[in-house]
Amino acid sequence: MDERTDLLTIGRLARRTGISARTLRFWSNEGIIPSAGRTAGGYRLYDSACVARVELIRTLRELGFGLDDVRRVLDRKVTVADVAAAHVAAIDARIRALRVSRAVLSTVSERRSTPEETALMNRLARLSSTERAQIIDEFKADVFGRLDIAPELRQRVRELSIDLPEDPTPDQVDAWIELAELVQDQGFRDRLGTFLELTTPTPGQQAPPGGSIWWARQVVNTVAQAREKDVDPGDPAAAELISTLFDDADPTAVLVSLEAGIDAGAERYRRLVARVQGRLGAPDATEDLHWLAAALRTATGGEAARASG
Repeated sequence: MDERTDLLTIGRLARRTGISARTLRFWSNEGIIPSAGRTAGGYRLYDSACVARVELIRTLRELGFGLDDVRRVLDRKVTVADVAAAHVAAIDARIRALRVSRAVLSTVSERRSTPEETALMNRLARLSSTERAQIIDEFKADVFGRLDIAPELRQRVRELSIDLPEDPTPDQVDAWIELAELVQDQGFRDRLGTFLELTTPTPGQQAPPGGSIWWARQVVNTVAQAREKDVDPGDPAAAELISTLFDDADPTAVLVSLEAGIDAGAERYRRLVARVQGRLGAPDATEDLHWLAAALRTATGGEAARASG
């Protein structure tokens, strides 16, 4: 054996570093741990510099560096910082992919989805930004294209962006899956179109009755306060509230618009858009809107049902 006493056999190097002899032998065969000599029998020997090198290799491997990257760093062909930056980008991409997978699996678990539904949700979750934009643009063209609205409002609709951020949360992905399914449903598009025709102002004319229910949160906030006070929709206080909210507007026309929005699921759509965009948004007003509809039916004696039927 070599006369130097500071040299280590592969077994002693393994005990010194805590790395298995098998792994050390593999690294040595790959040329990333050069030996400092050999025994008389031809076995490799390693010095203190090899110990430090093994520690560096272990650190890089634990950080996810492949052997090729490790070799390039050790050979000074690239800096640790350069490789680290590339790995950060790769890890970020992997994290985003894992978040998407988690969101899909969470939705599948909650809905008890079939394999076919699971495949559809997975496809919707992994669409590119361009593909997501196409779905929304087709929806807007179908629903808003049928409306007679002012040019500036049409331009705002055209510019409206509903898309996931680059690094979405699981809730945003889940909301996008649900929204994408919803806006591609022709039945939903037709119902929403009918509702918008009833509530969207026509150029040069007054705003239609009931439009403020959806575009001004003051209405649902006022209703929410009445519900908190346990006001029943059939109470005189509810009739007074309706008179205050809508003044001299025809309550029957207001109810027709309100029921069209409830039937369309306009509040669900609003909430989904807010979640996709990462906005907390206003609280879910579904129960408030149903209370208001009940109060209006009482006030009109059910006339809206006859008018819409």
